[in-house]
Amino acid sequence: MRNNVSGRPKQTFIIGRQPVLEALASGRQLERIFLQKNITGEGILDIRRYATQANVPVNTVPVEKLNSLTRANHQGVIAIAGLVSYLDLQQVIDHVVASGEAPLFIMLDGITDVRNIGAIARTALCCGAQAIIIPDKGVGALNEEAMKSSAGALNSIQVCRTDSLLKAVDTLHLNGIQVYTAEMKAREHLSEMDFNTPVCIIMGSEDKGVQPFLRKAADHTFTIPMSGKFDSFNVSVATGIIMYEAFRQRIQ
Repeated sequence: MRNNVSGRPKQTFIIGRQPVLEALASGRQLERIFLQKNITGEGILDIRRYATQANVPVNTVPVEKLNSLTRANHQGVIAIAGLVSYLDLQQVIDHVVASGEAPLFIMLDGITDVRNIGAIARTALCCGAQAIIIPDKGVGALNEEAMKSSAGALNSIQVCRTDSLLKAVDTLHLNGIQVYTAEMKAREHLSEMDFNTPVCIIMGSEDKGVQPFLRKAADHTFTIPMSGKFDSFNVSVATGIIMYEAFRQRIQ
C-alpha cells in the first residue's frame, strides 16, 4: 500500500470553478484549494462541500493571490493538484498490522518548513517507519521542494492527512498504538523509550513544540540529552536521532 506517484512530478494548478469541481467529484488528490475572498455564485457551495468531504484544505485569499498564480480566467478558484496520494489512517494501520509489522508512525504538528518535512520523510523511510500523519492545516505543503528534499521518500512512505490530530491520536490509541512526544524538559530520556511496541512519535515545530492538548494526550514524553547549553536540535535532525533509536531497538 504505497503512494502511486513516481519520479518527481511537477506541481500543477487546476483553474476555474468547473474544473476544480470535476476534480473533487472524481476523487482526484488535491493539496489545497484557493478561493477568492467573499466569492459567491455557481459552484462555490459545491466546491466547499466536496472539499470538506475529501479533507482538502480551503484557503480564502485576496484576488491578488490568485492573479499571482495564473493569468488565466480563474473565476476566483484555483486548486493545487496533489503530488502524493493521501491515505486513511485506519486503513494504513490495518495494512501495517496485517503485514506482520509493528506500526512506527510520525505525526507532524505545526512543521511548516517543507525542507524539514522532506528530510523527515527520508529519515523515516530509511529507519523503517511506515507512515507520516499530517493535519490538513498548519503544516507545510507537500510540494516540489518537499519532494526534492525527501529524495523521493514521499513517493514511497504512506501519508495520512486528517482534519484533527487529536482524533488521529484517538484512532492510534484505539488500535493499541502508543503515542510519544519529544519535549526538552521531559524527565524520561530517549533511550528509556520502548520502540518495539507499536508507536507514533509526535514532532512539533521548533518555535512552539508540540501543542499542549496533544502533549497531554500522549502516553510518554521524553527528551534527547544534549551536551552544552545550546537551545535544541533542528526538528529534522531530532527526528533522525529518534528514528535511529527506534530502528536500533527493532533490529536488535
